[in-house]
Amino acid sequence: MMVDCDGKLHPQALEGIHLFNAGDFFEAHEALETAWRDEKGDIRNLYQGILQVAVCFLHITRGNYDGAVKVYGRSMRWLNDLPDVCRGVRVAKLRNDADAVMNELKKLGRERINEFDPSLFKPVVWSEKREWICDRCGTRMHEKNCKVTCPNCGNRFDCSDLNIYFD
Repeated sequence: MMVDCDGKLHPQALEGIHLFNAGDFFEAHEALETAWRDEKGDIRNLYQGILQVAVCFLHITRGNYDGAVKVYGRSMRWLNDLPDVCRGVRVAKLRNDADAVMNELKKLGRERINEFDPSLFKPVVWSEKREWICDRCGTRMHEKNCKVTCPNCGNRFDCSDLNIYFD
């Protein structure tokens, strides 16, 4: 799958991410579904993946264990083939955060879902800005194939290290 991860997010996808991050999972689903319907191509997979994570979290808040587990599986099918960062969305972090939620939910089990700690719902991290400044020498760094390199001092990191810039 070749997803165009260099473009901009659909405005309704941005709205959906903001709603997701506010804990309004149902409304996030609605906005992301609008973006999904309006878009063409494989970028729709990104929107579908975030949308499904929102629905999974919604099921947890409503005490629907089976629904949460089922939709979590769907969300990972959409997100697993995406790069770690796509259109500024930290997809790898979203996958890891959703995995942590599901691990905790499975520990609790169906009978104790009401004990789930909603502070485990982490925000979708997104940044439109795809420019980095070297933390060693202050030079503008360059990105190529998920590797970010400082042309001045050689400082490097890859997509899995982006949390130092976004967190």
